[in-house]
Amino acid sequence: MTIPSTGTALITGATAGLGAAYADLLAQRGLDLVLVARDKSRLDDAASALVAKTGRTIDVLAADLTTREGIRAVEDRILGDGNLNFLVNNAGDGLFGPLSAADPDTLERLVALNVSAFTRIAAAAAKAFVDRGEAAIVNIGSALALNIMPISAAYSATKSYVITFTQGLAQEFADSPVQVQAVLPGGLATGFWNGSGLELDQLPSEIIMAPADAAAAGLAGLDAGELITIPSLPDAGDWAAYDAAREALIPRLSLATPAPRYQS
Repeated sequence: MTIPSTGTALITGATAGLGAAYADLLAQRGLDLVLVARDKSRLDDAASALVAKTGRTIDVLAADLTTREGIRAVEDRILGDGNLNFLVNNAGDGLFGPLSAADPDTLERLVALNVSAFTRIAAAAAKAFVDRGEAAIVNIGSALALNIMPISAAYSATKSYVITFTQGLAQEFADSPVQVQAVLPGGLATGFWNGSGLELDQLPSEIIMAPADAAAAGLAGLDAGELITIPSLPDAGDWAAYDAAREALIPRLSLATPAPRYQS
C-alpha cells in the first residue's frame, strides 16, 4: 500500500512533542499541514518555523478538543478539505496516581480528550477518506496500554481503547486504499509528564525515547504496512504472537453454555 506523499496532513496536538515531530517529518515528505492545538500563538510559531524549513503550506486551527466546539471545528476541517488525506490523531493527556484519590473532573477530562475527541476525529477522517483514494489514519496510543500499572488504570484504559478501535477500523478499510495504524510509544522526552502525577525525571533514562525517533519509527512502520507499531519493540513477531493468542480465544468467547468450571 502506498502512503500519501502529497496532499495535506492534519495533526492534533501538533505544537510540541510527538505531534511536532510528525509535523516536521511529514512536511519534509512533501505534505502540506493543518496543525491543531489549543494555543494560537504557539501554533503560529510552529507553522512559521515549518514554512521556513520546508516551504510547505502550513495552516493552523486553534481548538480545545475537550470542548464540543473545538471538536466540531476539527471535524469540519477534515470533512470540508478535499486535499486532506492524512490524519495523525495524537492529542491526548496523561493522568497517573491511585484512582481512589483521583479528581472526578480530571478523570472526565482525560476520557473526553483521549477517547471521545479521539473517536470523533477518527470517525470524521473515516467518513472523509472513503472517497479520497490513498489516505492514512494514524492513531497514537501508548505502550502503557499493555504495561498497566497501579497508578495508570484510567490512562492505560484510554490507550487500550486506541488499540481495539484501530483494529476494528482497519477491518472496515481492509479492501480500500486507506491505511490505518496505531503507534504505541513508550516513554518520550516531552512535556506530556508535566502535572500528570508522574514527572519525567522520576523515570530511568533508558526507557525514554526522543519524540523525533518515535515519529520516524511510526512512519517507517506505516510504510511497512504495520497495523500496530511499537517503536522500541525489537521483534515484530512478539506483537504478532500476542495478537494471535487473543485471536485464538475468539471461538470460545461466546458459547451457548457456561464453561464447565462455572457449572455446579
